[in-house]
Amino acid sequence: MPRISGVDVPPNKQVQYSLRYIYGVGPHHAREILKEAGIDFTLKSKDLSEDEVSRIAGIIDRNYTVEGQARRHVTACIARLRDIGCYRGMRHRVGLPTRGQRTRCNARTRKGPKKTVAGKKGIKELHRG
Repeated sequence: MPRISGVDVPPNKQVQYSLRYIYGVGPHHAREILKEAGIDFTLKSKDLSEDEVSRIAGIIDRNYTVEGQARRHVTACIARLRDIGCYRGMRHRVGLPTRGQRTRCNARTRKGPKKTVAGKKGIKELHRG
């Protein structure tokens, strides 16, 4: 199993897809990295030579913010939004969507599982007599 930038990438997938397992590398960056390294996109990860793996790792280390450094950057940006008390910071603090999505229905990923609220009693129970 190839290890690139401290991450074990899946061996049976194409390199362009297995590079996405590195935090901070998406589809666009994966293709850019492979183009710069001169490696075929459709090659499987397990078929990479040590030289090719080291070329990919060198390009990533030189040109991209990945893994721990990228996670710290995102965390710092969110902390800044919270500290200045802007709308997006407040939404992060409360755990609601920050990009304008509706919350009346959906938004379950951010809000968590449903919390059932006791409804009104039925009309039949109120008017017994």
